[in-house]
Amino acid sequence: MFDRLDDLLIRYQQVMEELGDPEVANDQTRFRKLMKEQSELSPIAEKYTEYKQTKKNIDDSLELLETENDEEMRELAKEELAQSKEDLVQIEQELKILLLPKDPMDDKNVVVEIRAGAGGDEAALFAADLFRMYSKYAESRRWKVEVTSVNENGLGGFKEIIFMINGQGAYSRLKYESGVHRVQRVPETEASGRIHTSTATVAIMPEAEDVDVQLDMNDVRIDVFRASGNGGQCVNTTDSAVRITHIPTGIVVSCQDEKSQLKNKEKGLRVLRSRLYDLELEKKRKEEASLRKNQVGTGDRSEKIRTYNFPQGRCTDHRIKLTLHRLEQVMNGDLDEIIDSLIAADQAAKLSSEE
Repeated sequence: MFDRLDDLLIRYQQVMEELGDPEVANDQTRFRKLMKEQSELSPIAEKYTEYKQTKKNIDDSLELLETENDEEMRELAKEELAQSKEDLVQIEQELKILLLPKDPMDDKNVVVEIRAGAGGDEAALFAADLFRMYSKYAESRRWKVEVTSVNENGLGGFKEIIFMINGQGAYSRLKYESGVHRVQRVPETEASGRIHTSTATVAIMPEAEDVDVQLDMNDVRIDVFRASGNGGQCVNTTDSAVRITHIPTGIVVSCQDEKSQLKNKEKGLRVLRSRLYDLELEKKRKEEASLRKNQVGTGDRSEKIRTYNFPQGRCTDHRIKLTLHRLEQVMNGDLDEIIDSLIAADQAAKLSSEE
């Protein structure tokens, strides 16, 4: 591990030197590439520098204990030694996490699909609540939300909604959200006050770029139709909505959010590429199924991952046995504690599998 850290530290210093070269600053492509490498290496370089300083503190304290006769100074050295040893264990653990292989998709934007499950209109209303929750979370991180298509139920709920979240590290934070989300509450339409259980399915897919998926347009059929539902004066008057069918797989994507047929087509193709990319990733996940048994799920949409219990005001993530008694804040997009806990659990599982 430490040979690798020494190499990374040398590379970090080389990158910093290159970034200070005026010729590099004039080459924007090279400059951006080096800046990206610098941002990836910086946390490791800083933590390894901290590790080396802590090791030096330990050596200095040991030397002081061997040479110092003053009892007060010896006590201070013992305290410093104990604290440094404790810090060293923590820093070593943090370095191991930093050296874990980085998911190459972590920096990608995401395509999110939320579908109402069991529970009829109440499930559709819950799907709308989940959309609002993720939108609020995206807003808190200054990410952009773009709706691609919506299928409403007439009561303010969504039978299905597909949207994109564009922002740095979106996939790294949201990839653990795929699965079945369950809600327990009294529906507004329930006269007797009985608690109902409903579900919605969330699918998180990394947005695919052209280099990720080679899409042959000969395999694609594009149909246009008039948009329906709430909207501006162009709704129901122009053929702006687009339905894209991928013939080999049977995947169908509809997009009617934009007034422009061209923009709807562009959005639809982005979603199609991401779905095809997700199919390839799912194949790889199945091939690595034995490994994933020890890790937090990030892809199985049949897995019940979380329960939102409104009468008790609690939210429980079943994968890591985490329960928070502040459901209102969670539904308003305060997801960081849950997501941070999922990331920590996943990292711990990966570390144990490497040992």
